[in-house]
Amino acid sequence: MKIAKFGGTSLANAEQIKKVCDIVLADPERKVVVVSAPGKRYKEDTKVTDLLIACAMKFMQDGEAEEQLEAVIQRYREIAQDLELGAEIVTVIAEDLYQRMTSNYSNTDQYLDLMKAAGEDNSAKIVAEYLKSLGVEAEYVHPKDAGFIVSSEFGNAQILPEAYQNLQKLRERQGIVIFPGFFGYSTEGTIATFSRGGSDITGAILAAALAADLYENFTDVDSVFSANPQVIDNPAEIKELTYREMRELAYAGFSVFHEEALIPAFKAKIPVCVKNTNNPTAPGTMIVSERESGYIPVVGIASNDRFCSIYVSKFLMNREIGFGRKLLQILEEEGLSYEHTPSGIDNISVILRDDQMDAVTEKIVVERIQKELEVDDVMVVHNLALIMIVGEGMRRAIGVASRATKALAAANVNIDMINQGSSEVSMMFGVRANEEEKALKAIYREFFMLSEVAH
Repeated sequence: MKIAKFGGTSLANAEQIKKVCDIVLADPERKVVVVSAPGKRYKEDTKVTDLLIACAMKFMQDGEAEEQLEAVIQRYREIAQDLELGAEIVTVIAEDLYQRMTSNYSNTDQYLDLMKAAGEDNSAKIVAEYLKSLGVEAEYVHPKDAGFIVSSEFGNAQILPEAYQNLQKLRERQGIVIFPGFFGYSTEGTIATFSRGGSDITGAILAAALAADLYENFTDVDSVFSANPQVIDNPAEIKELTYREMRELAYAGFSVFHEEALIPAFKAKIPVCVKNTNNPTAPGTMIVSERESGYIPVVGIASNDRFCSIYVSKFLMNREIGFGRKLLQILEEEGLSYEHTPSGIDNISVILRDDQMDAVTEKIVVERIQKELEVDDVMVVHNLALIMIVGEGMRRAIGVASRATKALAAANVNIDMINQGSSEVSMMFGVRANEEEKALKAIYREFFMLSEVAH
C-alpha cells in the first residue's frame, strides 16, 4: 500500500486534478490519497485557504461576507465545470461553506480553524466525485468518520494516540480513499487544524497508521534540491537523504516540508518519496531511515534569516553553578523558546526566532538578565541568518568545518558564531542577514561544485 499526498499546486485547477487522478490510477498500490486545498493557478493568484481566511475575517468584522464567500465558491465551481461534474457537487460545497461561515465565532481560533479546513475538505469531495465520474470505485472519507482525533489546540493540533488504531480500519474500505489533509476533530467534536502546511502531517499520520510501504508526497518540483534554487543556479538534486537530514534542512529553511511533518512516518520507519505531479516519471527524492553517505559529506545547505541573538558576558561565568539554567528560566518565564546556545567560558549566546523579540519583550529580558544575573554585558543582535550545512557523512569526514570557514573567509563573510550538534549531522554558522546569500553561495561552491570537480 502507498499513501499519496498532493499539495495545493497539484489541485489548483481541473487540469491539475486530472493529472493527480492519472497518477493515482497508474499504480494500484495507491489506495489512500490525501489532498490539500486548491493552491495558486498562477503567480499572482490567491490560494483557497487565504480566500477562506479573508472570508472569515470579514464575517467576524461585519456580520456578512457574501463577496468573499462567492470568491471561494467560484473557485470550486470552475473546477467542477471544467471536470464536467454535475451542479450537485457545487451545491453541496456552497451549502457547506455557508454553514461554516455563519457558525458561532465567539471563539476566534476555533472559528478560523472551521473555515480554513473547508479548503481541504471540499477539495477531497471534488477529487472523489471526479474519480467516480470515470467509473472508478472511490470514496471521500471525512476525518471525523475515520476517527482522526486530535487535540483542541486550534492552529497547532496534535494527533492523539487512539487515532492510529481508529485509522487502521481504512484498510478495510474498498476502492480508493480520498482523505482531506490539514485537520482533524477533537474529542469534543470540533475541528482543529495542524500548523500551516499540515496536509503533509496528515499524510505521514495515515502512512504510519496503515503501515504503508511508501508515503509519496507529490509537489511541484522533481526532487529536493541541495540548496535554494532561488539563490543557487541549477542546484544539485538530492536522490536520497535521511529523516535526520531532512529535519535539519527543513528547520533551516527548506520549504519542501514543514519541519515536523514527517515525524509520524519517521517513528514508523516508513520511507517517503518526494515526486513531481507535473513530471511523475522522475524518480524524485527518497527519504529513508539510513543511507550510504558516499564521498560527499554534505547533502544539503539551507539558510534562514529570521533569527536574533542574546549575547551575555560575565567574568568567571563557568564557575557559577546554575547560570545557564537561570538564564534560560528568564526566557521561559517571558514565554520565549530558544534554538541554540553556543558558549565560551565567560560568555554565552542564545539564538531565538526574531519574531518573538519585539521591543517591549527585549527591554524586559535585557533588564532581567542585567539585574538577576549581574552580568558584565548583555546585548541583543537582530538580523541574524543561520547557514546550516547538513549531511550524515560529516561525522566521518575530516576538515568539514575548516573547508566551510575558509570558503566564508574567501567570500569576505564574517562569522558571528559556529555551533555543531553532538550527532554531527549538521553544522550551523551565524552570519549577518545581509550576507546570507553570499555565504550560501560560497559554501555551496565549496561542497558541491569543487567536490564534483575533484571527483
